[in-house]
Amino acid sequence: MPHKLKKSRKQRGSRYCGWGQVGQHRKGGMRGGKGKAGGRKHFWIRTVKYEPDRFKKIGFKPPSVFKSRPETVNVGELEDLIVKTFGADEMKSGEGELSLDLGSLGYGKLLGRGDISMPLKLKVSEYTQGALEKVEAAGGQILESE
Repeated sequence: MPHKLKKSRKQRGSRYCGWGQVGQHRKGGMRGGKGKAGGRKHFWIRTVKYEPDRFKKIGFKPPSVFKSRPETVNVGELEDLIVKTFGADEMKSGEGELSLDLGSLGYGKLLGRGDISMPLKLKVSEYTQGALEKVEAAGGQILESE
């Protein structure tokens, strides 16, 4: 229903305007603190909704994580690698030891899974004990490269 009194005239003369004792609606305590206060307590819903990463634990990674690991190749894959590198004719001729530089092909370490039946002269910077045994059992040798 229309009336002639303005909305701002509400509670005129009531001294506290619905806020109880003097000072109960002043300063930051009224709004739950200043700024981002209470982000872990009474403003937790706001934190979850608008700042989900605010209290995220970033953590620490040791320097060893950032060292790049060398590309690896297994002993069982060497014959396929020779076919790709030299061709099937070179492999079938079997004249002496074939020489293969694994470092130039992008491999840094030789692992011992699989078997090999032909003698190879391999040049690689790192290798396992099992890989060394299998290559030497086939009549080949491993030379260390820098």
